[in-house]
Amino acid sequence: MAIIKTIGIRPIVMMARWNRYGIMPLVMESIIFLDRGTVIVSFRKPAVAHTWVDYERTVPEETVERLHGATIAVTNKVKLHDAELSQLPELKFIAITATGFDNVDLAFCRRRGIAVANVPGYARQSVPEHVMMLILALRRNLPAYEKAVREGRWQSSPQPTVNDIPVEDLCGSTLGLIGYGDLAKGVERLARAFGMEILIAEHKETGSVRPGRILFLEVLRRADVVSLHTPLTDQTRHLIGPTELALMKRSALLINAARGGLVDEQALADALRQGRLGGAGIDVLSTEPPRSGNPLLELKLPNLLVTPHIAWTSRQAQELLAEEVVKNIEAYAAGKPRNIVS
Repeated sequence: MAIIKTIGIRPIVMMARWNRYGIMPLVMESIIFLDRGTVIVSFRKPAVAHTWVDYERTVPEETVERLHGATIAVTNKVKLHDAELSQLPELKFIAITATGFDNVDLAFCRRRGIAVANVPGYARQSVPEHVMMLILALRRNLPAYEKAVREGRWQSSPQPTVNDIPVEDLCGSTLGLIGYGDLAKGVERLARAFGMEILIAEHKETGSVRPGRILFLEVLRRADVVSLHTPLTDQTRHLIGPTELALMKRSALLINAARGGLVDEQALADALRQGRLGGAGIDVLSTEPPRSGNPLLELKLPNLLVTPHIAWTSRQAQELLAEEVVKNIEAYAAGKPRNIVS
């Protein structure tokens, strides 16, 4: 169900567009938010003349109809590819309510002159904390010990504790970072506080190594924990597959709070099932939601933690995200676009 959220007029930020009579008419932006339900905080009214319509969620066959006549689309995960965009001649701007932008066909947008903006850095606290939570839970075997209490093993133990499941400290272990943007740097800051050594991987296919970086494959061999922080592109899809998993220590952990497609999920499931990897903490899957199943969801292992793409969802992060999305819209309408990725 659509809800018209707000109508606002601020002439001082109108886009200048003169007609033959020398009159600058009011430019009314038509803003459509395709998946409002993905963000649970409020958005303030943009300081630009506009109408704003919210849709809680949008399935693919509804996208074109809902964006018909829109000048600005707001989307988190709804796909906007050439099949949809080619039918939307009035669309001028796409405001993504996320950092990742793999759901939008940037090449088509460049050809058509559609500007696309994302929100970098809004989850620079939330995602690193979630990553560290996954690492800590796996290294200290939290799921197994929680299960021991739930099943009554502690209550019936002849000893004052149950400590028959190995626990490892983070201090002195090695964290390998694949990707080194704001979120990876946030993980690095927290990991150093735990006394971890940090290895920053060079791009996978390059032979030269920048100062402070280490060859991609060497990071996989040396790291006790590998954490992924790269965008999903044609080049990074299945960045971690059977070959890469075979290079990792049998005791190593793989953490993915970036994009599901970075990992060959069947290969990861096989490695975990066969005991060739110490564990995995996964916040993202290749298809979300995973209505048709996923190899990782079929596993019932204490060394696999899967969370439903929530690393970014702290209240503070969402409030910052909402504000930055509105600022992106205002900046575009004022002719001074920001955070442009297309």
